[in-house]
Amino acid sequence: MSPVKNKKAKRENLPAPKASFTSSAAPSVTATIASGAAGERANSSQVSATPIGALADVTATGVADQLHSAAIHLLRRLRVRDRETGVGPAQLSALSVLVFGGPKSLGELADAEQVRSPTMSRIVASLQRSGLVLRHATEDGRRVRLEASPKGVSLMWEARKRRVESLAKAVGALPEDEREQLRNALALLQQIMRNL
Repeated sequence: MSPVKNKKAKRENLPAPKASFTSSAAPSVTATIASGAAGERANSSQVSATPIGALADVTATGVADQLHSAAIHLLRRLRVRDRETGVGPAQLSALSVLVFGGPKSLGELADAEQVRSPTMSRIVASLQRSGLVLRHATEDGRRVRLEASPKGVSLMWEARKRRVESLAKAVGALPEDEREQLRNALALLQQIMRNL
């Protein structure tokens, strides 16, 4: 069999895709969380309809895996709104540290973003050219203090507002009892974050 025919045969023998959530109605909280690692690997824009209880994996690792996947999917979908800023993801992330965490040295910002200082230098230079970050000399003269400019603060708050509006629209489509479940789940999430 020729390589071309062989590839075609392999494609035709692929298993059928799993059913996914395609309704125009908003998915339930459990359906959203249950999108799971399989959906993450497929990088699908749809949400699995399998309720989280049906997955039958309530071990710490199983729940952690589902939570990790749901968090990644949620952030990916919200990041779409960030394109409206015209600023790249790496620059927005660094800017958010300065806006919500206060002024930082280059090293502190690099540590916060888990990148090397040369990489952060390039990110900061781009933000500075756009007028989003200001550099201030320190008393010892060896370090600079980075601070979000008023323009940077405004841009970040607008980006946050767009994300929250998108989330609010999705949450608002849930029945009241599921919104209450979600509110209770948030308290657990905050507890988990404190334990990390």
